[in-house]
Parts: sequence; C-alpha cells; structure tokens
Amino acid sequence: MAIFDDLENEEARLQDILERLDDSQWATESGAPGWSVADVVLHLAQSEEGVVASVTGVGIDARHETGVSVDEQMARLVESQRDTPQRIFQRWRTARVAALAELRGADPAKQLRWIEAPLKPATLATTRLAEHWAHALDITRPLGIDLPDTDRLRHIAWLAHRSLAYAFALAGQPDQQVYCRLTAPGGETWEYGPQGAASSITGSAGAFCRVAAQRLAPDQSGLRGEGPHGAAALNVLRTYAA
Repeated sequence: MAIFDDLENEEARLQDILERLDDSQWATESGAPGWSVADVVLHLAQSEEGVVASVTGVGIDARHETGVSVDEQMARLVESQRDTPQRIFQRWRTARVAALAELRGADPAKQLRWIEAPLKPATLATTRLAEHWAHALDITRPLGIDLPDTDRLRHIAWLAHRSLAYAFALAGQPDQQVYCRLTAPGGETWEYGPQGAASSITGSAGAFCRVAAQRLAPDQSGLRGEGPHGAAALNVLRTYAA
C-alpha cells in the first residue's frame, strides 16, 4: 500500500538528516517549544513504540490523566526518559522499523487503539507520516537544513481534511462541508471534499499542511478560505489530537 511505502520514505529522509548531526546540533533548541532536537526524536521513538503496542496489544496503557492534555502527557514522558543522542537515535530507528512492520502486517480492517479514537492501520500510518514530517520541520529549520516538499504531502492534506469534523468539534463549532483545491509541490492539483460545497480552501498544499500541523499561521499562509465557513475551517485545521 502506498501509504506504508511513503511513510518509510519520509522516515528514511529524516534518518539520513539525523545521521549527519553532531552533538551540538542534537542539543539545539528545536521548533517544538521546550524541546531540543534530541527531545523531538525521543518523542518520535516513544510514539512509534506506542504504535507497536497498539498493533500487538502488548504494553498498552489506556489510562489518561484527568485534566492533563495530550501535549502535557507527552512532555512529561520525554522529560522522564531523556538520554544521549546516540541511544535516542538508535531507539527511534529500532522503533520506526518495528512500527512499520507491524502496520504493514496488521489486518487492514482492524481498528487500532490510538490517542483520541481507534484508527485503521492505513490511517494510523498516515498520522505517523504527518507527525514525522512536522517534527522534521522542527528539527531542520533551526539548523538551517533544507526539507523540500514532496508528493507525500498528499497524505497529510487528506488527513487534515478528513479531521475537519474533529477540529470543528474541538473549537466548539458544528461540522461543515469544505472543498479544498490545493496546488501540489509538482504543480498538479489535489482536491478533497465535495466540489459543490459552499465553503472552500484554495492555495499551496505545502502551506495547507503546515497550517494543519500548526507550523504556519493561517494569515501568513497565502491560503484563501471562502464561503460561509472557509475561513473558520482554515483557522481550526489540524492533523493531530489535542
């Protein structure tokens, strides 16, 4: 399935970048507030280990602290398991290979436990691609490393559009139909949602994905939200659980 191959390629690109970093770069403050580059990779390793646990059913802890956000729980987990860059890098490499193998081998129709709601393996793989890409931005931008957009963004754009109902609900707003017409890195057009929808978002797919990952402000993205709910959809857009 294409999503598994694209996830593997996105992770391989990040691995190639990480292999070239020295200790001072691993210690650099990342684009994720409060986290170094090493912390970001540790978080990715922990998340991939969570994927393995979800597929295998081994080591799953379904408990969530009342009144504590997902971000706070993740921050606490990173803080409790900080290690040397070399061990963190190896931990992530091991976890990413194991997670991908489990997702490839899982029953495609099986709902796997995840943060906010059960997800099928292909959808969970899409969230992993989105998170690796977003955190790759967090790593590369402070270090001045180029991270060109690729056609793998189509999965992230799909996820962002698919998650609009969840995003509207988080904002306390009713779900709305929104048509997205995006220009891909290669120049072609990607479309999501009903063309007859009264509301729409148009513009660059790269900008759309960055807004959804909350790495770019909607008003600085060049995206156009039109119709009664286009601007609102652009403002709530997201690819991850709160």
